[in-house]
This record gives sequence, structure tokens and C-alpha cells, in this order.
Amino acid sequence: MPVASEEIRAWSAALEAEALTWPSVRRCPMFGLVGLYRGDQIFAALPRTRCLGLPDSLAFKLERASARVLEKIEREPRIQTTIMKARRWYLFGLSSTADLRDALNWLHQAYKAASQGA
Repeated sequence: MPVASEEIRAWSAALEAEALTWPSVRRCPMFGLVGLYRGDQIFAALPRTRCLGLPDSLAFKLERASARVLEKIEREPRIQTTIMKARRWYLFGLSSTADLRDALNWLHQAYKAASQGA
């Protein structure tokens, strides 16, 4: 697991703060990351001191994504699948503050999917 840069730590903290304003979201520290849960369903893992797979990336989970969403994921160069692809985990790479809006949109997609029992 790569060490999280200072930039990704700051971006993760901002994304975490926003996600914690959504109903029923809680956080749980895990192996240098912070897991975000909606109820008992994990939907994201944000870097705290470590990143999953790629440097400067966060992870989000999308179970049962529609074909349209999967096509959007395939076209998005900042998203890569993980070794946990069967569990529908994806990595979103951030390179600037301009990426935060899109990262937040993907986190919100994952949050909504978690409410559907995914």
C-alpha cells in the first residue's frame, strides 16, 4: 500500500468532511485508510496515511451498477479497477483540486448504491 501524499491526505479530509454530512454516514479507521459506511454497508475507503493500489487515489464500491454507469467508469481515465473487481471496488486517481468535484460525485454514487443493500 503506497504512502499517502500530503495532498491526498488533505483532499481525503475534505471529501470525508462532506460525506459525513450525508444521512447515516459513519467512518471507521482501517489500515491507514478511513472506511466510509452508510449504515452497515461500506462504500468508500479514503487515504489517511496509505492508499489502496495507486498513489493519490481513493477507493469506492459500486455493487450492481447499471450498464450506463459501468460504461461511464470504462471511459473515465482516472478510474481503475482493483484486484477486488469481483467485489466492485474502483480506484479514482486525483492529481489536482479540480478532481475533487468528480471524486465527490463518484463517492455519492457509491453512497446511493449502499442504500440499496448493495
